[in-house]
Amino acid sequence: MNHLQTWYILFYCKDGWLSSASLATMPGFVDTYKVDLVDPYFGFKSWNDFFTRKLKNNQVRPIAEPNNSYVICSPCDSIPYSIEKNPKLRDQFWIKSQPYSLEHLLDDEALAEKYVGGTVFQAVLHPTYYHRWHAPVDGTITKANIKQGAYYAEALSMGYYPAHNTHAQRYIVHLNTRAIIHIDTGNPNIGTVIFVAVGIYEVSSCHIEVYYGQKVKKGDLLGTFQFGGSTYCLLFQKGVEITFGAELPDGKLKTGLQFVNSAIGTVVIPAHGNNYLSNGRN
Repeated sequence: MNHLQTWYILFYCKDGWLSSASLATMPGFVDTYKVDLVDPYFGFKSWNDFFTRKLKNNQVRPIAEPNNSYVICSPCDSIPYSIEKNPKLRDQFWIKSQPYSLEHLLDDEALAEKYVGGTVFQAVLHPTYYHRWHAPVDGTITKANIKQGAYYAEALSMGYYPAHNTHAQRYIVHLNTRAIIHIDTGNPNIGTVIFVAVGIYEVSSCHIEVYYGQKVKKGDLLGTFQFGGSTYCLLFQKGVEITFGAELPDGKLKTGLQFVNSAIGTVVIPAHGNNYLSNGRN
């Protein structure tokens, strides 16, 4: 993309990403992100450079209770979409209710069996949100890979909808290209947490920035979405009980924006010091 095209997309057209109308949908943009106010493009070299913009500093997205390993942080700026407890190894994810099917989601039957009966938390990112991923827990990266897949999958069970896969978020996590990152917390009450970043639209992609054996702390960078829309899942093993802040008593979810590094839930510590995972029942 040349400078003229960049200028047009970011500024000149009435709906440009840095037009006054667009900035109104991203309040506090200059105070939140790294920008160069002297540069005519705010320092962005392309539209994707703008899309994958960095935070101005760590203070704009503070880490919730950094010394408390039982507090799970949001890996992205996102809106809670679904919490499913007791997911199955295999299920009919293409039907209208779109249940999670762990074998299809993780593309690994042996691994998926460890998460049967656990918990899947899913949230979605709007195009105007910050699109980098950060570690939700402390731990060691034990696996990080890209599962190639589709980019514009739609659930036929949902019928035609002009906003495409808005109502098929659970369906697409089984089919679309996704980054799968395993974080072993070393804590038998939490186990290994799996973060799955899922590209949605036709040009979105996932870029992993961690490696096998790397130690991470809550808030450390894991990777980024590029070019387009996205959603993510967090998977917890059976026996890990979590109280989610977005979960209402009637089973519905609060739909407000949760900033990256903010608390999305707290692991319930088993009574009497017992834990499910260390007893060999996972």
